[in-house]
Amino acid sequence: MVTAKKSVIKKRAPVKRVAPVKNQDITDKVIDLIKWVDSPFKLISVVLIAFVAFAGYFAWDSRQVILGAISNKKTELKEPLLVEAIAKSLIYDLSADVVIVNSVNLQANSRTTILAMSNQGREKSLEGAINALFTSTPEHNKAVITMFQGEVACEPFEPSSKLGEYAVKHGVTYMCRGSVPPEQGRFVGYIAVGFKLPPKDISQAKTRINLASMEMSE
Repeated sequence: MVTAKKSVIKKRAPVKRVAPVKNQDITDKVIDLIKWVDSPFKLISVVLIAFVAFAGYFAWDSRQVILGAISNKKTELKEPLLVEAIAKSLIYDLSADVVIVNSVNLQANSRTTILAMSNQGREKSLEGAINALFTSTPEHNKAVITMFQGEVACEPFEPSSKLGEYAVKHGVTYMCRGSVPPEQGRFVGYIAVGFKLPPKDISQAKTRINLASMEMSE
């Protein structure tokens, strides 16, 4: 006698629900932002907010170095006539086109120009000008952080102020910036040295700028 086989019904495993991916939320927000930017005014607003946030990131990321420089501020820049003599020597030794010297106020996030000089002489109309130390320009902020760390920052130059326009007027396309004095945590000012073309020996140029910054501090 043949017995019929019982059919076995297999139960399906429960389907796991996949949690929504966070990246999808970010993508949706970006798409919404793109849809919202429907005029030049809104586009400019978004760009400005992004620049300000970027500047704030640099300041926050290097807060320990900045706080150290504020608490250790005992050095001062020498008087303008002595700074001018050192700047003239720097222009001659490096075949530079522009030298700008700024004092800084870290608490106020400001820089004051005490000397603006080209290989043709001083530009006194720019001296005494006060600008922000950290700005909305990422390249400038990177250079400031590099100086905080006691290093000389050299890079292609783009103007972002009247001082920058002054440098470009004299053909500057490359700029090196070094803190005064050059030691980390003693940032009371900085030297900006402009060139029409990058120096052939960047290391030598940085060493000469550090020597000048030591001479300018007391």
